[in-house]
Amino acid sequence: MQIRRSYQAAWAYGGVKKESLALLLGFVSNQKAEIDKLCEEIKGIKPENKENTVYIGYCLHNVYCAFEDLFKEVARTFENQIEDVARYHRDLLKRMILDVPGIRPPLLSRDSFRVLDELRRFRHMFRHAYTYELESQKVNDLQLCLLAEYRTVIADIEVFTGFLRSKIRE
Repeated sequence: MQIRRSYQAAWAYGGVKKESLALLLGFVSNQKAEIDKLCEEIKGIKPENKENTVYIGYCLHNVYCAFEDLFKEVARTFENQIEDVARYHRDLLKRMILDVPGIRPPLLSRDSFRVLDELRRFRHMFRHAYTYELESQKVNDLQLCLLAEYRTVIADIEVFTGFLRSKIRE
């Protein structure tokens, strides 16, 4: 009887241990704080010269990397592994809008997906286009888009953390 009770206490949702959900919740909170800092840092900067444009681009790159680390941890916790290495980054982001019945709700809404997909594409270009010069207007447009839609993305993440908290309490 004692073994049965501990088995039930350890499992929370879809075969994931409560401890894993609690660890994920802590990770999400930490990543959100890092993303908040990066977004706060670029709020007042205008891409009026090459240095500012490159710095904003670097911060936008880092913002997406922080989001992607969060997505990887969600996928790892719920065993939603990506098989196609060539399309890994896009597929990982697409997984975050899926409601996986009995496993997990979506992390992101379609609106958040659209913003983050733009950021993902920029991150890819920023990493791989060594001779490409950043266009200040495009960087500014992406910066403004992220800052305008940031609350939507964070609201989605807060809904997901609410799900995690409820499963941990069960």
